[in-house]
Amino acid sequence: MAVVLDINGLKNGERPRHPEKAHRPDSAIARKPDWIRVKAPVSPGYFATQKIMRENGLITVCEEAGCPNIGECWEKKHATFMIMGDTCTRACAFCNVKTGLPGALDASEPEHVGVATAKLGLAHIVVTSVDRDDLADGGAAHFAATIRAIRAHCPQTTIEVLTPDFLRKEGALEIVVAAKPDVFNHNLETVPSHYLTVRPGSKLADPHKASRVRFSVMLAG
Repeated sequence: MAVVLDINGLKNGERPRHPEKAHRPDSAIARKPDWIRVKAPVSPGYFATQKIMRENGLITVCEEAGCPNIGECWEKKHATFMIMGDTCTRACAFCNVKTGLPGALDASEPEHVGVATAKLGLAHIVVTSVDRDDLADGGAAHFAATIRAIRAHCPQTTIEVLTPDFLRKEGALEIVVAAKPDVFNHNLETVPSHYLTVRPGSKLADPHKASRVRFSVMLAG
């Protein structure tokens, strides 16, 4: 389909416009507010946090998910640790973490998380992970070891764990709860009727079992 451009009356250097727009004024481009603009992370605080992560060989959701707020959070020494590697055994369409066959667990990782927590001076720490369906307990014991290591280095720090669903891993939830995190968290994301649409490839956790876990954590606290 041919488009006929009217070039009559154009000034030097002026580009012809599409016929549907030729006789209409340009729409003003709204300036984005300052709060929505993300600056490249270059602060000393950001690099100090990055150094601690690198020295301890740690992985963060901040980096793996490409979070635009990483500069602001790391400047304040806020970070969410992602344990058990950077490779997930699942391929959820909504997630940015790479999928594949993960390597063996790093037995020193819980200790490194504890050390990093102390160096960052965190009052509250969030620990999440990839899915590890290749492990007999889904990584529950590794979560528990991480909680204990943080307690040893920073007894005053409150600990929040954001775990996988431990699909078909009997006893896994109980292992994590027994380590007494301050907050046991698991994403449900949406209501059951929309779950498969919003989170294809995932399974909605049993709400009755989830309720028992929350109750157990309250008792542990």
